[in-house]
Amino acid sequence: MAETPPAETLPDRPARAAEDWTVPQDWDRYSAADHAMWDRLFDRQARMLPGRVVPEFIAGLDILRMDQPGIPRFDALSQRLMAATGWQVVAVPGLVPDRVFFDHLANRRFPAGRFIRTPAQEDYLQEPDIFHDVFGHVPLLANPVFADYMQAYGEGGLRADGLGAIEKLARLYWYTVEFGLIATPQGLRLYGAGIVSSNAESHFALEDPSPNRLGFDLQRLMRTRYRIDDFQQSYFVIDSFDQLLRQTVGTDFAPLYAALEQQSDFDTDTILPGDRVFTRGTQAYAHKKMQEEPI
Repeated sequence: MAETPPAETLPDRPARAAEDWTVPQDWDRYSAADHAMWDRLFDRQARMLPGRVVPEFIAGLDILRMDQPGIPRFDALSQRLMAATGWQVVAVPGLVPDRVFFDHLANRRFPAGRFIRTPAQEDYLQEPDIFHDVFGHVPLLANPVFADYMQAYGEGGLRADGLGAIEKLARLYWYTVEFGLIATPQGLRLYGAGIVSSNAESHFALEDPSPNRLGFDLQRLMRTRYRIDDFQQSYFVIDSFDQLLRQTVGTDFAPLYAALEQQSDFDTDTILPGDRVFTRGTQAYAHKKMQEEPI
């Protein structure tokens, strides 16, 4: 959702799409090259993530049997996911309107794109593809607590849409579901889909000295801008999925949105005196990129 542009820039609903923007996956249309791309990406991440990703993610891969070769069939994946947590995966043609996205989550449906990146896009693409959506997001939906959080987020999104507060709520999704870190007894671990589906950002988010790594604080996070075009300058660290679910379900967001309207936003690299700082980043990567940008 956080990657969805303003509604007026979205295309009209495709002719083949249902009212909820779902479409057939058309699995038989994937080429051998498409399946080979999935297998290459999966193998690279599956070898690199153990010891870096939260254990619940690895457990989800096992529960859903995602190590089988080739692009997963959504119907088979949904069968296993439904048995685990009552969720399913539905195909959509790409980015969908915010309210459609929230409604799917609120009803325990995860909307996933069908296309897979080309070899030229292997290390980076701006619009999420099936590898990002399915490998990055779906394994944690097999975890009951995280599955409940995603449903609660969808329900909150429907309320935020009515309050004109989607931009603020999008930051919660961005800094948790997409780019979240979690503290474990073994150290910081990855769980955000935007990180775990990216080989380069998996290393950067956890090991590079450049970014800040700050303790999760709901209001502070929702005042923080984010990068959509490069590695994050700050990552937020939750203590547990239970913490994330409790704060989402237990917060009255309407007065929070009203308070946020009266407060200024923070830049992506800001560290505040009251922050719980796991890592005070050097910001060397961001500074270098700024120097390289043409004037």
